[in-house]
Amino acid sequence: MSGTSLDGVDVAVVQLRGSGNQLEITVQAFESSPYPSSLRERILKNSEPESSSVSELSTLNTELAHVYAAAVKNACLRHGIELKDVDLVGSHGQTVYHDPRPTIGPASTLQIGDSAVLSHLLGIPVVGDFRNADIALGGQGAPLVPYFDWAMFTSPDENRVLLNLGGIANITILPAGCRQEDVLAFDTGPANVVIDALMTHFNGATFDAGGNFAKKGRVDAALLSQLLAHPYFDLPAPKSTGRELFNSTYVAELAAEGKKRGLSDSDIVATATELTVQSIVKAVVGAAPDRLIVSGGGVHNDVIMSGLSEGLPRTKVDSLAQHGINPDAKEAICFAVLAYEAMNGVSTGMPSVTGASGRAFLGKICFPGK
Repeated sequence: MSGTSLDGVDVAVVQLRGSGNQLEITVQAFESSPYPSSLRERILKNSEPESSSVSELSTLNTELAHVYAAAVKNACLRHGIELKDVDLVGSHGQTVYHDPRPTIGPASTLQIGDSAVLSHLLGIPVVGDFRNADIALGGQGAPLVPYFDWAMFTSPDENRVLLNLGGIANITILPAGCRQEDVLAFDTGPANVVIDALMTHFNGATFDAGGNFAKKGRVDAALLSQLLAHPYFDLPAPKSTGRELFNSTYVAELAAEGKKRGLSDSDIVATATELTVQSIVKAVVGAAPDRLIVSGGGVHNDVIMSGLSEGLPRTKVDSLAQHGINPDAKEAICFAVLAYEAMNGVSTGMPSVTGASGRAFLGKICFPGK
C-alpha cells in the first residue's frame, strides 16, 4: 500500500484462510519503506493537473512497480521469508487522480505502479487496479477497506465505527450484527494530507510528529468555521475524495488566510488538525457508535486522538493495536485480503458503500511470464 500521504510503501505478509466473515488472518511480517524525497516530490508534482506530465506519469508508472518489488523483497528478506513461498501480491498502487463525480466526461481514477510489471519483476501473480470496476458500475471506487472491516470487525452486540487516518480519513459504519449489504462507509475529508502539507510548507517536515507542533498553537474558531463550510463535508454518502480537492492550492490558500488573520504557523496547523477532528466527529456522531477503532498514521497524533475522545464522549476510542493488529499495517493487510478474495473468485465490491449499481469484481489479475 502507498497512500495519499506519500510517505512510502507499506508491505504486510499475511497468511489467509477462509472467506467473507469466516476469514482468518495471521500477519507474519510488516515493513514500511519510505519514499526518497525526490520521488515523493515527483509524485506530488504529477498529482496536480497543472504540473503533471504524460511522459513523467508513464515513467513513474513503471518506476513505482520497481519500488514496490524492492519493498516486497526487502520485507521478505528482513523477516526470513522466502520469496518463492509468497503465493500472491495485492497492490493498490499510487493514486495520482480520483474524480468519481466529474462535471464533464466520465468518472475516472488513476493508480500508478503497473501490476503487470510488478508481477514480472517478482515472478508472482499480482492483483491490482482495485477501483475502476466499481467506477464502471457508477460507484465512487472508494473507500476499499470496508470489506475487510466488515469481515474482521463486525460485532454481534456492539455498534462500531472503523476509522482510518491516512492522508484522507475514511470511516466504516458497522451496526451490531451488520450484514455485508448494510455496511456504510465514506471518506470524511482530510486526515493527514493537509497537516502534512502545512508542515512541509512551514518548516520542511513531512508530518507533525505526535501533534507536537499543533500543541504549541491555538485553534482559530473563525478560520475553522470557514474551513468546515467546504461543500464536501455536507455532501451525502456515498462520497470519496483526495488530492483533487485537498491539494497544494487548498493548502496555500489556507496558509495565506491564516497569515492574513495574524495566526502563527502552529496556530494554522492546530486549526487544520481540528478540521480533521471536527469533520470526523460530524460524520461519526449520527452513527452513535459504542466503539471507534482507529488505524493509520494519524493514530500517533495525540491531538487528533484526544480530540476524537472529547468530541465523542459516549464512544470508546481505541487504537487498532488494542484489537491485535498494527494500526500502521491495516491498509496493506486489506489489499492482501482483497487480492486473495479476487483469486477466490469473490466479488468484494460493496454497493451500499460506493453507490455502484452492482457488486463489482475488484482487481485485475496479472500473471508473470514463464
